[in-house]
Amino acid sequence: MKHYDVIVFGTGSAMNIVSELINRGANLRFAVIENNMVGGICLTRGCIPSKLLLEVARNIRRIREAEKFGIKVSLQHADFTYTMERVWRRIYRESKEIEHSLKRHPLIDLYQTDGVFVGDYTVDVGGREIEGEKILLSTGSKPAIPKVPGIDSVDFYTNDNFFRDLRELPKRTVVVGTGYVGLELGFFLAMMGSQVTVLGRRPRILPGEEPEVSELLQRDLSRYMDIRTSHEVVEFRKNGERKIVVAENKVTGDNVEFEADAILIASGRASYSDVTRPEKTGVKTDEKGWIVVDEYLRTTKEDIWAFGDATGKLMYKHKANYESVIVYYNAFLGEEVKADYHAVPHAVFTEPEVASVGMREEEAREKYDILVGYATYDETAKGEAMMVSDYFVKVILDKDTRRILGAHIVGPEASILIQEIVNLMYTDDQTAEPIYRGMHIHPALSEVVERAFFHLHEPEEWHRHEH
Repeated sequence: MKHYDVIVFGTGSAMNIVSELINRGANLRFAVIENNMVGGICLTRGCIPSKLLLEVARNIRRIREAEKFGIKVSLQHADFTYTMERVWRRIYRESKEIEHSLKRHPLIDLYQTDGVFVGDYTVDVGGREIEGEKILLSTGSKPAIPKVPGIDSVDFYTNDNFFRDLRELPKRTVVVGTGYVGLELGFFLAMMGSQVTVLGRRPRILPGEEPEVSELLQRDLSRYMDIRTSHEVVEFRKNGERKIVVAENKVTGDNVEFEADAILIASGRASYSDVTRPEKTGVKTDEKGWIVVDEYLRTTKEDIWAFGDATGKLMYKHKANYESVIVYYNAFLGEEVKADYHAVPHAVFTEPEVASVGMREEEAREKYDILVGYATYDETAKGEAMMVSDYFVKVILDKDTRRILGAHIVGPEASILIQEIVNLMYTDDQTAEPIYRGMHIHPALSEVVERAFFHLHEPEEWHRHEH
């Protein structure tokens, strides 16, 4: 049996730790296990390829809406096959570069297969057993496939095969799921010319966002695709070459049929624990298979650590990168650093964008006496120049301490505008004092953030102002 100092599951954010240890001269032997493309979910089948596609979609949308600026232009053709192949070539090339660098390194053995625990600190890799002193579980997650009758009778895409396999634009696409994956890829397909229907069982899209954010985004995206909330998929079937998706309208109780040339399943994420079997080495998982960790990212087994999607919480690449730093300090430098999740931002890269950090208003009102700040894009000169209306910035503050509890933005460049607020939430007092004392460039779009902090209201007053 081959022995290693460190066994690493996954080639995403865990590579931050491996790289840092090697760069600092640690004479450790690493076994790196990867059962998919090297590079992790974000690079190979997640945020990077999707954002490359969404940049195309955003440009198409701007061309279509240029007439409101007095620009007469028509879109002749959007080359779907070229776009998909261009993105895949880039992703494939970067993945191979990482793979080759791992294979060449004298301290690393790369195992491109499933890693399955068979005993304490012992892992089966393709029929061979290896053991490690420390183990890092950064396995990522996989698409959750709904247990719906007929699902096995139809071909469908998930984020795992969408970028690799889809080369012809489907005339009609049914997207199952109204989270960020379904909305982003649905928006891309709609901009390229597919007739897109999005089905979600919840009453609104992006149910984790503020209701007014979801409502405004749904209003805008409905210009390009048919969004059916409160529709739960109950059956898949084939009729010749046609795929049929049957959904129950949860309001009326009626079943509705949708024909599709392509089906995209984007209804959530699932754990890899059914493959890796961490319980075999004494690592506890919850009822859904997500690995249980403490605030230091330690599992229930000494010298085994887990982070990123593997824990089932806040599945964002930037959060996994942050956690990799925590694990590096705690597992290899002997420190005890607690992970802090009070201000984990996220964004949805549709057009318009959505970005959020911290608490929602309802959550904050349960714990604090709050103030709500609100400003619309068209209150700024830049917003007026962009001819955007209704889009807004909303901030939530503790009334007593003025500590920032949360912020929510819907509109152009929301993912950029939110960062100023995120940074404030990581200062010692977590207030907006630097905004009140500082300057914002005029006429820049960032003034909408400034205005939100200057327009603070009691919750009841703000809701009257909203309407």
